[in-house]
Amino acid sequence: MKRIFYLFAAVNLMASCNTSKSTSDGSGTFEADEVIVSSELNGRILQLNLKEGDTLSKGFIAAVIDASNLELQKEQVEASIGALKEKTTDVAPQVKLLQEQITVQQAQLASWEREKNRTENLLKADAATPKQLDDINTQIDVLKKQMDVTSQQIKVQLNNTSTQNRSILSEQPSLQKRVAQLQDQLQRSNVINPLSGTVLTKYAQAGEVTAAGKALYKIADLSTLKLRAYITGDQLSQIKLNQPVKVLIDNGAKEYKNYTGTISWISDKAEFTPKTIQTKDERANLVYAIKIDVKNDGYLKIGMYGEVVLNNK
Repeated sequence: MKRIFYLFAAVNLMASCNTSKSTSDGSGTFEADEVIVSSELNGRILQLNLKEGDTLSKGFIAAVIDASNLELQKEQVEASIGALKEKTTDVAPQVKLLQEQITVQQAQLASWEREKNRTENLLKADAATPKQLDDINTQIDVLKKQMDVTSQQIKVQLNNTSTQNRSILSEQPSLQKRVAQLQDQLQRSNVINPLSGTVLTKYAQAGEVTAAGKALYKIADLSTLKLRAYITGDQLSQIKLNQPVKVLIDNGAKEYKNYTGTISWISDKAEFTPKTIQTKDERANLVYAIKIDVKNDGYLKIGMYGEVVLNNK
């Protein structure tokens, strides 16, 4: 419908150019860059802090979506992270027990070493037999092997427990990523207004259930409006980007209110396809769209009709 309206305005412009002398070089309607703000989550709308016509600042929390389910999911994952530590094995008590066993074995070994020295001295004095010394050496060898076995047990216990604990704790990074993901979704439960502007349309109410991507409201910055106007093909060579022009709006039955605007966009295509062979007069039937930025003093409205006068006319 908007395009049909623009084309209708362009047809009126061509008619005015062909039948009577116009006071303006182009005409059209005012528009603004409108932004439709939507929810990023599914859920009930707890708050919708706006109404049509309100002026909102950028970063304002425009709406709050119920995210209690996400909060529960986050708490569940955090509890799972805490449970991982309970699943790990503390090897310290077992290692301590084995180390105490080695200490006892070392004391026994020291005792047998002393007994060996005493028996060797007795053997030199023919007060002991070689068998006694052999029995002592056998006991010493047994104790040394037992100490080696105990030391090996400590190493095995440490390695096995470390491997088991690493396997359990390997789940922690993925769970922490899940917590971060849920936290990000929780933050999205607050609908943040993306730009400073005026609420044009409100599509929802607090208490309604919304879905991700469903529009909540439409907002636009009305401090500067764009006049989408049309000029004829022979006027195209008279304009350029950033050129200042005069903009007129109706101010009563026969008067105009003047504004200064700046050309911000020029279409590179004609609205109507001309004949293959054109005369100079037929080139006036070419209509091009342009956009003119106009500072709004509060009187300019979206959809208002406006005319443009080139400054060099």
